[in-house]
Amino acid sequence: MPDAILIAQSRTETGDGPAKRLRAGGRVPAVVYGLGAGTVSVSVPARELDHILHSASGSNTLITLKVEKSDQLTLARQVHRHPVRGTLMHVDFIRVRADQKIEAEVSIQFIGESEGARNGGLFEQSLFSLTVEALPGDIPNAFEHDVSALVIGDSIHVRDIAVPAGVVVLQEDDAVVAHISQPRAVEEEVVEGVEGEEGEVPAEGAEAAPPSEEGQE
Repeated sequence: MPDAILIAQSRTETGDGPAKRLRAGGRVPAVVYGLGAGTVSVSVPARELDHILHSASGSNTLITLKVEKSDQLTLARQVHRHPVRGTLMHVDFIRVRADQKIEAEVSIQFIGESEGARNGGLFEQSLFSLTVEALPGDIPNAFEHDVSALVIGDSIHVRDIAVPAGVVVLQEDDAVVAHISQPRAVEEEVVEGVEGEEGEVPAEGAEAAPPSEEGQE
């Protein structure tokens, strides 16, 4: 998995005012923590970080933060964006070690169009990512799975996803990832016939029940 380098600057001022000034200057307020070391407040260049987060490996990209002449291997976690503009607001960087396994979310990408979908079936996806445990450098960008041969009624389970060596998936093997189901009915069958007094259709050849004698003199 590719890694990246970001030049971080220490920051001593916190709060909304200093954070707004940082963003106006093209930087993102952030914190760095983990591996038993203290939490450090920093800022990083917004454009470079956004480019990293939109790369193929996304938030699983190993980032070397250069903080005051020290290199710290990290992953971006808790990425906060503006709800309307989508701009970066704040990021947490967690320190990792290249020789220590971590947990990460890896997306699932399907290749091709299934035969079942071409024949009118519905491709329904239940899981969009898998939780894995691996060394930081072994985390894949994504899991790819070819669905072109699947027909209506077929399912894809976690055990069907190809996983590279050194990566352990933490979900159950029999968990359903996706399923191709029959198309849902869009019209109801119209039942023809004469309805009886209680809404029942008399069977063919059956005699109608005689009128009630209740109330007759």
